[in-house]
Amino acid sequence: MRKLWYMGLEPYKARYTLQLQEWNRAVFEKRGIEYEIVPGETLSNDQAIVTGQVLDAHGRTYFGMSQMMNLVKSMKAGEVTSEDVVLFEDMFQPGIESLPYIMQQCDPGMRPKIAVRCLAQTIDPDDFVHVWGMQKWMGLYEKMVDSFADIVLASNEEMAMHMKVAGWENSNIYNISGLAFGKEEVRSRVPGELKPFEQRAHRVGFAARWDQEKQPDFYMDLIELYNAKKAENGWPDVEFAIYSGAALRSNNDSYMKRTRELQQRGLLTVHEDLEKNDYYELLNDTRVLFNCALQDWVSNTVSEADTLGANVLYPAYRSFPETFANDYTRLYVPWSLENALDKLVPLLREPNPNMGKISDWTDGTVGRICDIVSGNGEQWKRDTTDYRKYTHESKYN
Repeated sequence: MRKLWYMGLEPYKARYTLQLQEWNRAVFEKRGIEYEIVPGETLSNDQAIVTGQVLDAHGRTYFGMSQMMNLVKSMKAGEVTSEDVVLFEDMFQPGIESLPYIMQQCDPGMRPKIAVRCLAQTIDPDDFVHVWGMQKWMGLYEKMVDSFADIVLASNEEMAMHMKVAGWENSNIYNISGLAFGKEEVRSRVPGELKPFEQRAHRVGFAARWDQEKQPDFYMDLIELYNAKKAENGWPDVEFAIYSGAALRSNNDSYMKRTRELQQRGLLTVHEDLEKNDYYELLNDTRVLFNCALQDWVSNTVSEADTLGANVLYPAYRSFPETFANDYTRLYVPWSLENALDKLVPLLREPNPNMGKISDWTDGTVGRICDIVSGNGEQWKRDTTDYRKYTHESKYN
């Protein structure tokens, strides 16, 4: 690979995208990779998600198209060659259809390799594209990208299998086993030593979006169950909290109504409009970060909490057994409130002995991507549907 052209996401303070570019840049530079971050233009300066859920629908489109214009300009100038790789942080990139149109007509020496990272898409029945009824045209879009991408990056073994089962025909699907993460950068945002576990507030946090695919109702059920049983079991009072980088919102009004009711009863605290550093300070005074998402294919929240000394408790579902190296002490049976509660109580008492290992592993994700796009990642290639042989053994100890 001569040069890597990085097509990142638009920066949102409330999301991980602002850090994502820097996490990638740090690894590119550490490895001595020649790279260029292709810029895009933001639609507004407020960096708020107004329309849509994961990213703002108008902002994603505007930034992606302006970014593509800059890439095409570099291609037209002869700056991009067949020895280069264009890496898309998200395979949904407005304007990406221009690439095969250009490359199939230009000089072969000017046709870069195209690598795309899949974050979910229609292969996930719980993805928001199904909530909004976008699956028909999005499925056609995915098949289009699948037809010309040289490399498709999945976040875990099960996602790679879902691609195959969905009929994706690309022969170069790779499992990068994680999301891009920069452990050193996250740790640097909390000055000094991390707060000792025994001095932390008895606090359980929830940092996923408050949307139906993240199962807020399950978390609220857990809150009520813990409080119903704490007196008879002698459990301590616990602050159950929501951590949100923006004003709390949901794609289901019933969740918001119940949230306000729990707040009024003193059972739930909402921390909203959090800057990243404020969120990290809260994690540094949290004992357990809880997750009950149907839709997460790996989550940066688990890496952040694991870095900052909080225990993590997630469902044994989708990517999480792989992420947690099958650590049953921090994985609960999906949809089982009793099992989630059984796992939560000991995690409130003391730090898990495996704390830090998850974030150590995800800290290497960008490195695995670099290996793959450089032609040195054959161990991560998944060209069959026999993904189970890769999931029963832990990828780290």
